[in-house]
Amino acid sequence: MSLQLRLFGGNSDAGKLTTSNDGGHAIDKSKVLASTYASVITPLNPGNFSSIRSVPVVPAPRYFTKEEADAMKDLAKEKTDGAKQSKRAYEALAKVEEADAKVHRHHRKYEGAVADNELGKKRSDTRLAKHLHSLRPGYARLGLGLDKADSDARTRIDAIKAKLTGGTN
Repeated sequence: MSLQLRLFGGNSDAGKLTTSNDGGHAIDKSKVLASTYASVITPLNPGNFSSIRSVPVVPAPRYFTKEEADAMKDLAKEKTDGAKQSKRAYEALAKVEEADAKVHRHHRKYEGAVADNELGKKRSDTRLAKHLHSLRPGYARLGLGLDKADSDARTRIDAIKAKLTGGTN
């Protein structure tokens, strides 16, 4: 497969008029508004509003032992570092999402330019087709003139033949 086909795809129906162009469309609203990914957050898919809880809630005031306090302090250090790393990771993920959205926007802008230019090309094709249709009467006149010239020539040739052969063919 050629590089061009891999990059841009192949379409054997390209350029073929498969339906009448009466102003209809094949724009499916559900496809236009469909999520770009099944688990993306939208009003129709608001997520699960889950949270993170590393330790259970202490339901009432209480005393902790030295061992419990030391363990909590170690866990707090671990979770604090984890929070810093999670912040870095989430910031990076957000930047990736922003880059994806930017590429998406630019691709759609490009597709809009392709669609605009396709319409312009079809307008040009239509103008040419109309112009060619306007030339048809002229070509018909030329064709009739050629037919008349051919007929006149045959009539004269037949008259010369009749004169030379003495009226018999």
